[in-house]
Amino acid sequence: MFYNCHYTIYIRFNLANDCSSQTEPGQFVSSREEISTYLLEVEAAKYREICSQYKYMRKIRGDGNCFYRALCFGHLESLLQNDRALQRFKETVKQSSKELLAAGFDESSFKDMLDMFVGVLEQCEADEQGDALLQLFNEQTTSDSMVQYLRLLTSAYLQNHADFFSHFVEAPSLKVYCTRDVETMAMECDHVDILALSEALGVSIHIASVEGGDGHRLAHHTIPEGAEPCLHLLYKTAHYDILYPHCH
Repeated sequence: MFYNCHYTIYIRFNLANDCSSQTEPGQFVSSREEISTYLLEVEAAKYREICSQYKYMRKIRGDGNCFYRALCFGHLESLLQNDRALQRFKETVKQSSKELLAAGFDESSFKDMLDMFVGVLEQCEADEQGDALLQLFNEQTTSDSMVQYLRLLTSAYLQNHADFFSHFVEAPSLKVYCTRDVETMAMECDHVDILALSEALGVSIHIASVEGGDGHRLAHHTIPEGAEPCLHLLYKTAHYDILYPHCH
């Protein structure tokens, strides 16, 4: 479903029953693999298009949190070789607490999660080999804590910009929507949530969707519109995974 406004709002990327994930048992984020290893069930023309643009893929566990986990891991991974960018993102995350406070969240409700998030960023800064990130994201307490914080930040950003976002939410009120559908773990993610989190963190995202398009081609969504994406995701069968272009 599309709405006409200065952003393209594509409602209901249904993540409630993520079933396409193929991560190993106990694994939240897989190792990076050649894309030809996956997607055998994708229609031939779309498969060729994916392979022409992307070389690698990383699977994310299908537990209803796949978008948040994919965005967080994928963006942090892209910063590992750029100390200054990682430092700037750490500052962005620290400052994001102001967004939550402005929306009425008590600091005690998110401080531990924020501290853990910042701690992960600091471990990434100190990790010269770049191995820590995948290990941390496959520790459930750490991984889920970061996802939960991103959910709270998304909720706060939506509420602090209610004049815009309330028009695209199907709920009795924006507050009800945020409490019920955004803050709760494993709940499906709408495009408004993706847009809000993208803006809150300053992260641009490109989504290649197998489900859309003209039947023979992928549908492409860049959020926000017109931005140069720093993260590429594949949307397939109600699920998000990370894509890596050939230039990577």
